[in-house]
Amino acid sequence: MIHVYTGNGKGKTTAAFGLALRALGNGMKVFIVQFMKGGESGEVRAIKRFENVSILLSGTGRFLPPAKEEDYEKAREGLEAAKDAIKTYDMVILDEINVAVHFGLIEVEELLDIIRKAECEVVLTGRYADRRLIEVADYVTIFQELKHPYMRGVKARKGIEF
Repeated sequence: MIHVYTGNGKGKTTAAFGLALRALGNGMKVFIVQFMKGGESGEVRAIKRFENVSILLSGTGRFLPPAKEEDYEKAREGLEAAKDAIKTYDMVILDEINVAVHFGLIEVEELLDIIRKAECEVVLTGRYADRRLIEVADYVTIFQELKHPYMRGVKARKGIEF
């Protein structure tokens, strides 16, 4: 089954990691690729403590359009790893892949081809989900921002936003 977590609200990655914890708690094997991101967040450090989980950070952490060659290379590395993972894992989370598609680091048609062949749970997160991904998904959740401390000038807080 394919899950899409999208929208401008907070919590897409958090929800995906929560689903990963549920899967791990039930003996499933989980593979996570974090596109666009470069550093280890709190959720990555925490989930690494579990068995049966593999994580690939597949971004530079400093992407701003226009993309540099390194951004394309990292995205390609993550997509290739995902192709292999869907053959052997029970769940594959492609965190921020919607953003990578939106900015042209990954072609939506190639991603569609990969996820249509998957026999495991595949979770796609990030803003700007392409309508074609939404159409093929079994689960679609749109996170909508109503209020956020950032709007009042509050900076991202360790343990809450990262």
